[in-house]
Amino acid sequence: MTVLDARALNRATLARQLLLDRADVPVLDAVAHLCGLQAQEPQEPFVGLWSRVRGFDPAALSDLLTGRRVVRTHLMRRTVHLVTADDALAWRSRHDGMLRQRVLGVYRRELAGVDLDELATAGREVLADGEPRSMTGLARELADRWPAPGPRALGEMLLALVAVVQLPPRGLWRTTAGVRNVPLCAWLGREIDPPAPPGGDPVGAALVRRYLAAFGPASTADLRAWSGLAGLPAAVTAIRDELVVLRDERGRRLWDLPDAPRPDADTPAPVRFLPAFDNALLGYDDRSRIVDDAHRGLSVAGERVVLVDGRVAATWGLAAGTVTVAPLRHLSRAERAAVTEEGAAVASLLCDSDRVHVAADAP
Repeated sequence: MTVLDARALNRATLARQLLLDRADVPVLDAVAHLCGLQAQEPQEPFVGLWSRVRGFDPAALSDLLTGRRVVRTHLMRRTVHLVTADDALAWRSRHDGMLRQRVLGVYRRELAGVDLDELATAGREVLADGEPRSMTGLARELADRWPAPGPRALGEMLLALVAVVQLPPRGLWRTTAGVRNVPLCAWLGREIDPPAPPGGDPVGAALVRRYLAAFGPASTADLRAWSGLAGLPAAVTAIRDELVVLRDERGRRLWDLPDAPRPDADTPAPVRFLPAFDNALLGYDDRSRIVDDAHRGLSVAGERVVLVDGRVAATWGLAAGTVTVAPLRHLSRAERAAVTEEGAAVASLLCDSDRVHVAADAP
């Protein structure tokens, strides 16, 4: 059985994530390949796509949002993701149970005694008038009927029960706007794909294939960490004849598509600036392929990170028209030069500047 050392696994991850070479693909195809981008911070997907797509034009993503080709919706892990319209319709039913259970995990006491099917029906009836609403606004319209949970718990559960999208201008380039929700089906003019009948899980199998194409090689624990879904090990088992089995240096079993790219471990990896909550980090249970365990918490703290030689080596931010980089380890002179060059390009993207400050190495 093939064993991938840490560097080989890293290069495979970068290749799948379009971070080894920027891809010459349309933006819609990139969003689809990546299985969406985490997007609770509305501007972050622009940096994520700029780092992955050659010649990326932010207006192209804004046009896809206003043209209803991509949507912002709660999906994997009950976080807001930017996904294609086709994937939102195909995947939503498969995520319904997880979305509901994750809200109950936080608000079970507040929602005790609430008939969730009845609440879902009431929420759809309110939204049927086509008027966009905030989560709190939707909850307040039903608060007289369900006063006990309070607007936060009621609103969170309503957005889990009723498939909605966040309307533009939220998520458009260099635009600040609040969240206004409308039903997914009304926005797209198409119905959500129904759940699969008992005895099969075609959507789960498709998710496994898509995940491995964008994140593999990976374990079933990685797959669950990315999706938040239970039951996908059964989907892996159902298609195992299509997959190859690899091992990492610790002996973990990793699944992969047989013809997916697994570059040589010595393949050069360029500097890349990643946005907050980038899926290249959050898409795994074991993130050691791309970030040291000592810095694992950066991925959930909303820190933007810089990859140097394929691994997290610094954090970065933008203030007063200057990209500021804070190294997490010693950077060689060549590495600092490459970080400065890519940082200037990021500054040009975000604020029409080329100012970069790379701080002294971390002690």
